[in-house]
Amino acid sequence: MALLPLLDIGRWFPAADPQRQPTAIGTYVLASAIKIMVLFGVYMLGVAFLTLAERKLAAWIQDRRGPNRAGPGGILQPIADGIKNFMKEETNPAEADRWLFLIAPALAFIPAMLTWAVLPLAASLPTPWGLIDMAIAPLPVGFLFMLAISSLGVYGIVLAGWSSNNKYALLGGLRSSAQMISYEIAMGMSTIPVILLAGNVSLTTIVQQQSHMGWNVLSLTIAWFTFLVAAFAETNRLPFDLPEAESELVAGYHTEYSGMKFSMFFIAEYANMATASGLTATLFFGGWDIPFTQWDNVGPYSVLKTLATLSMFAIKTGFFLFVFMWVRWTVPRFRYDQLMSLGWSVMLPIALGYIVVIAAATLGLDMLGVARGPMFSLALLGMNIVIIAVLLAWLDKGKLISPSSARVGPTDLERLRARGLDLSRRQLTAQRSPRSSPAASLSAVPVTTTLIAEGGD
Repeated sequence: MALLPLLDIGRWFPAADPQRQPTAIGTYVLASAIKIMVLFGVYMLGVAFLTLAERKLAAWIQDRRGPNRAGPGGILQPIADGIKNFMKEETNPAEADRWLFLIAPALAFIPAMLTWAVLPLAASLPTPWGLIDMAIAPLPVGFLFMLAISSLGVYGIVLAGWSSNNKYALLGGLRSSAQMISYEIAMGMSTIPVILLAGNVSLTTIVQQQSHMGWNVLSLTIAWFTFLVAAFAETNRLPFDLPEAESELVAGYHTEYSGMKFSMFFIAEYANMATASGLTATLFFGGWDIPFTQWDNVGPYSVLKTLATLSMFAIKTGFFLFVFMWVRWTVPRFRYDQLMSLGWSVMLPIALGYIVVIAAATLGLDMLGVARGPMFSLALLGMNIVIIAVLLAWLDKGKLISPSSARVGPTDLERLRARGLDLSRRQLTAQRSPRSSPAASLSAVPVTTTLIAEGGD
């Protein structure tokens, strides 16, 4: 009889839902196993077809058709790519560290997958055995788990570059470590205001807080933008793809990889995209919350409500996946000095300062007696608009992030044009002078012609 309290798994994981019924340990284990298998299958299938979606989107942006040979409309292209990579020869560099070279692809993929264990995907599912939480592991510290696990992905990339014993791979790994560590700090700092508003580190509580107070993207606009930019850098996507810059490092940290090991890095990139999109939807866009209605946030729970909220979460995540793909084919790559300047000179100071501002604003509104609701969010939104205007004035004229073509003083083309114009005037003066010789006039013509051909006036 003393063991009976241990069978109540509900005591191990505090329930955020007051209507939740205790779930026996057998039901909990079975439900968790089913959720793991379903999520893993959907996740891998979705990541595979994300590659097709990006190729189709790139084709649309570049005004071409894209993959259209494997199956109707190219729908079977991911399967064809998988078979191709599976049949490819697995090569191992002679001087590589064999074991680290082997486990590096898995270390790059596993952290992205583990983060989904704590994400609340939908409203609770009612069953005859009680309410089933639509998160594999609804941890009370899910937010901290997310930050800790997401920081482990850098090890796979760094080990891949170092163990390959290839200078291009090593440079890609070093670039990645510097980039991911730099932007990981800014990304973590940008999520602190979310905790300040929710008053809890449970992701389920953060979603529920947004259901009655409004999405955090309105009250924490600057934090959302900072998080999104840092997420681009953390996933090594354009305009922050310096660790695998093909034009500079062949293929970056996975230069020596082939076959399925190369595919694991490819899958890890899209898995990180999906994870970043899911986190953005959860922290700033209400997670599975359906806007303009409270139907999904109050009982009684039903299968229809679970499916509706799951669809809403999928739509939000899919939208940010589209943003990741759209930016890749729209924005050029940053220089490395621009990357570091943006991370340390702009993103981190903004994130740290914003924490202080939000803490002071939250304390002030609480002291004024403003209830945590729509009016509270509108007050924070007005403050964000003022701060954004100040930041735009501060970042104006390229003082901190200058374009690649910026130079101090006149450019070479301007100097050339000035020189060409000056020589043209000298030649014209020499031709009009009665004392000028024909040889001098002829010798000046090629110079002027060349300068004009190069862009002179």
